[in-house]
Amino acid sequence: MPLVYSELRQLAQHYLRRERSDHTLQSTALVHEAYLRLAGQSAPQWQNRAHFFGIAAHLMRQILVEHARGRGAAKRGGGATRITLDESFPLVAAQQNEVDVIVLDQALQDLTALDAQQGRIVELRFFGGLTIEDTSEVLGISPATVKREWVTARAWLFRAMTGQGQP
Repeated sequence: MPLVYSELRQLAQHYLRRERSDHTLQSTALVHEAYLRLAGQSAPQWQNRAHFFGIAAHLMRQILVEHARGRGAAKRGGGATRITLDESFPLVAAQQNEVDVIVLDQALQDLTALDAQQGRIVELRFFGGLTIEDTSEVLGISPATVKREWVTARAWLFRAMTGQGQP
């Protein structure tokens, strides 16, 4: 864990930079919660570095969504956690600077139900911060396929999250 701790902190800081300024979850707490969940798994079999960070990204996504849901429930639906989409996920960056993490999570679940590979690509690229090459390695598909599926998934999510057209 000491070997990857600083990289996990950077990943957590990357996520939390997109959060609202009064967000109560700190990057250290996010890393520690992800670590506890990783340690709680029975005999993990990580294939490589990219695979490990893909799993860590998935756990961080779950933690952020749970945190957002808890905050929203505490305020009776208000104050949903918002994240800013940047160049790493230009889904709605041109038209909208923020997206509700709960709406994104639901749209991502819907996309995954339609196309599991596209859902996994979005999770690895957006939440995991993996490159196209790393994503390709984790999923065992070509970089060209990752690029093609990434473009399609972003377009689908844009329609699903903005209500423009039928997803």
